[in-house]
Amino acid sequence: MHEHLTPRQHEIIETARRILESEGPDALTMRRLASEIGIQAPSLYKHVKDKSALEVLLIEIGFTEMAEACEAIRPEDEVDPLFQLAKVYRTYALAHPHLYRLLTAGPLPREQLRPGVEARAALPVVEIAGDPDLARALWAFAHGMVILELDGRFPAGADLDAAWRTGISAFIAGRNGPSVASGLGSPW
Repeated sequence: MHEHLTPRQHEIIETARRILESEGPDALTMRRLASEIGIQAPSLYKHVKDKSALEVLLIEIGFTEMAEACEAIRPEDEVDPLFQLAKVYRTYALAHPHLYRLLTAGPLPREQLRPGVEARAALPVVEIAGDPDLARALWAFAHGMVILELDGRFPAGADLDAAWRTGISAFIAGRNGPSVASGLGSPW
């Protein structure tokens, strides 16, 4: 994925991801990272410009992994691809909560990302949804559900699988038929 990086840069990224995934974003400091690798902090900056550049590399990894997982969805399977997409998205986010938050919290540094990384991650969602607006709404639903689950905001005993099924079923109905709101006018 990052063929243009040196072996030391790969080591830095792998170590940064391990720290982020296991201990969260507050533990991921340049000083800590240098210590884990066994170099002096100033030497780290010879390999990675700064922490925000490191975070961009981690974001690229997350987008690529999510894209690969979504690209493995097979529309010919018996389960509707929207259900498959939701499961892949939720599974990835719950397995990598700190990386997921890095991917989705705050403004995305698009101008720093390698060209095509974000578009590749979005493409399966748009293709499966069949419409860019439906894809955005689907992403907003999935992101909201995941963040609420990660933050422990659902009541104990809430059937989150049923909530996902209900939400995705509504998107399937929207994808397969005319929009309920199409004749109602729109405030937007």
